[in-house]
Amino acid sequence: MRRKDKEIQDPSVIESILATNHVIRVAWITEEGPYLLPLNYGYREGRLYIHSAPEGRKIEVSRTHPKVCFEVSDSIQVLQSDTPCGFTTRYRCVLGTGTIRIVTDPIEKEEGLSIIMQQITGKPEWKFPSEMMNRLVILCIEIETLTGKKSKI
Repeated sequence: MRRKDKEIQDPSVIESILATNHVIRVAWITEEGPYLLPLNYGYREGRLYIHSAPEGRKIEVSRTHPKVCFEVSDSIQVLQSDTPCGFTTRYRCVLGTGTIRIVTDPIEKEEGLSIIMQQITGKPEWKFPSEMMNRLVILCIEIETLTGKKSKI
């Protein structure tokens, strides 16, 4: 990281950012160029879980180009100024890379959806109808690298 003064060095802060937010931006590289999506997610123990329909570009790209990068931001606030160059932004963010895969194990699939639901709602236990589980896909990003960055303000 070029600006070491903005680096979040405490791993617990990085974990907290991942564990308390609801939107992740995931980017794939494809033959046509970058493909970026904002998605709901759940985080636990070095893994990010995302739900999906069983078809579509996200699924195809995940099969053919499983290396991804991602970003999660929080504490975002634009700080205004009387001068154009005086405006700044307060923020914290986590950036990372990983490998995405389609979860095929039914137990992990249900666990991944539970992690997503708990992160979004705060409710730890869910029952999912089997017909719903049969028609959705859970993707898992195995995190390989993580860095955190924050504004100095």
